[in-house]
Amino acid sequence: MLSKNSGGPRGRWAARAARLLILAALLPGQAGAQLAEDLIRQAEEAALARLAVLQAQAPSPPLPFTTDGCSGGLSAGWQHLAALFPALGRRFGDRPPWEACCVAHDRAYWAGRAEGGYVLRKQADSALRQCVLTLGRERAPRLAREYGLAEADVLAAWRAAAESMYWAVRAGGQACTPFPWRWGYGWPHCPLLPAEPAP
Repeated sequence: MLSKNSGGPRGRWAARAARLLILAALLPGQAGAQLAEDLIRQAEEAALARLAVLQAQAPSPPLPFTTDGCSGGLSAGWQHLAALFPALGRRFGDRPPWEACCVAHDRAYWAGRAEGGYVLRKQADSALRQCVLTLGRERAPRLAREYGLAEADVLAAWRAAAESMYWAVRAGGQACTPFPWRWGYGWPHCPLLPAEPAP
């Protein structure tokens, strides 16, 4: 756990942001979601300004498009489990059923623009969620019959997956982070915070 003084100003900022995001997650319903979005927007403004500098130097992404499927280990973990348990892989496949949604989302993030970036990223994240939900609605009747479940339960599981994925990318996909799945990853890395002056 980060202490109040760990890491100087950057460490204190990161610890404060983490506490606020946890608080936002604990608030019920729309109040928590709105607080989380407000925190994300505040954190994102400075990062998008740094990305704009890179994009002014290279208007098109200089790095080739890459994808890991569903980031955060979702695709890699699914593949690992399918290989470890072949019967599971035969029954459910060796890729998450919504991986095409993730690849489309990665394309949007790779080419992510600084100008209008907050809105564009939120639209891309919403499109990911909607893609997973649409796929769930299409597959729910068959999955319910195949596994002897209520269709409403299957839909609830897909909704939970879609919401989890949405909030994961909202919280962890800002521009100029060290992560390979950051907004605008078609450009080289840029710092999240400005350099601190020497004491």
